[in-house]
Amino acid sequence: MKTYDTLAAVDLGSNSFRLEVARVAGDQLYPLDSLKETVRLAGGLGADKMLDEATQARALACLHRFGERLRGLSPEAIRCVGTSALRIAKNAPEFIPKAEIALGHPIEIVAGREEARLIYLGVAHSLPASPDRRLVVDIGGGSTEFIIGHGLKPHERESLHMGCVNFSKRFFAAGVTDKPALKAAETAARVEVERIARGFSRDNWQQAVGSSGTARALREILEQNGWSARGITAEGLARLRSELVKAGHLDALELAGLSRDRRPVIAGGFAIMAGLFAELGIEQMDVAETAMREGILYDLLGRFHKQDMREATVDEFMRRYHIDTQQAARIKRVALKLLSASGGADENDLRFLDWAARLHEIGLSVSHSGYHRHSGYILENADMPGFSRTEQARLALLTRAQRGALLKVPEFAGGVVSESDRMLVWVLRQAVILCRNRAEPRLQDIKVEAGSKRFRLALPEGWLARRPLTQRALEEEAQYWQAAGMKYAFA
Repeated sequence: MKTYDTLAAVDLGSNSFRLEVARVAGDQLYPLDSLKETVRLAGGLGADKMLDEATQARALACLHRFGERLRGLSPEAIRCVGTSALRIAKNAPEFIPKAEIALGHPIEIVAGREEARLIYLGVAHSLPASPDRRLVVDIGGGSTEFIIGHGLKPHERESLHMGCVNFSKRFFAAGVTDKPALKAAETAARVEVERIARGFSRDNWQQAVGSSGTARALREILEQNGWSARGITAEGLARLRSELVKAGHLDALELAGLSRDRRPVIAGGFAIMAGLFAELGIEQMDVAETAMREGILYDLLGRFHKQDMREATVDEFMRRYHIDTQQAARIKRVALKLLSASGGADENDLRFLDWAARLHEIGLSVSHSGYHRHSGYILENADMPGFSRTEQARLALLTRAQRGALLKVPEFAGGVVSESDRMLVWVLRQAVILCRNRAEPRLQDIKVEAGSKRFRLALPEGWLARRPLTQRALEEEAQYWQAAGMKYAFA
């Protein structure tokens, strides 16, 4: 696998969009450039969970500027990740293609727990080594992530749908910060945190660490006003609550350390922090200077240094679901041989075919009947550390389409399968057929011709004559592809 001396991460948060560029030196990253723009994506979500036009325009303009900075960097060395607001927005499928054009790079949407893993990875790399278990809390614009970990490894991860933007919009839309508004917001935060309190309470960790904008803003306010000697404290939050009530309105709030940019969402962020302090029994919280964007960079670096979290996840899933490793290896060898005979594929396609071959029978743990559908469901919906939702959807497509009528697969029925994915589906399906008896098919000479609307498979002379069951399966296979608008011939 190639290595790169410069990596870039784009974090499309629900409050701010951030771009981080770093230089690679061995296993370490050194910042080169950092850009931040307050887009407030979550603020543009209406009651119907649709992103409004003004917010979309603001986001696209920001991404266009980020795209200029990314020019000249290798596409493989750039990773762009969307979080809570893009997970929720119903019109995200329409917005993301426009965003990708503006940025010039694909955008991955990650699930809440994967966001939590990336946050922990970024924070852990900036903290000194410690034997303690750490609680990391990241209050974003649309969600709050909670992670307990040790060293560089997260052990518990959760994501709750509450952030400084949506809480400010919900409880402080008019800017009023009186006692009833603050109490309602803090109570709502405590109710959310109560769901995870048992696993994240004070008995489960020795040090609490906050990350991202809300934690840093609260730290600045408390320290600059003399309400905390270090970081965020329960006593300091109580003093800030009194000041918010005393001001009565955000416009009247004058505090050292409070920036104009943070003012509109400080009340929502405060309420969440105060609620989780109370519910989890936190007295003091240190604040990290790193967050998810650094986690994205270190995760990307790991992929190039053969420490790809996705590989570890695939191995773990094979163990957890008791996959027949010999059959998985057999399918992988045949599929790769077919793909090579067709002219090969790029490194990323080879990687996904590898994973799909190893996990194609994961659905057998649910039921033998229609196991391919179960495989697709598991891979699309399971918590898979290292994988984005986009990547999980691709794996799900490959495994769901490994057998049976192609038109029963939504992507094929809707005609939205890319040419590269169609090729991967074809080779995986042929491998499943050729290895049906769970033995090595021993195909020394095999030829494949593939075009945009056709496939042709040439097997060794006399091979099919001795295998009437396989011949019958290939005849059915040709019918499935014909129904899907493709020509398929074999001999």
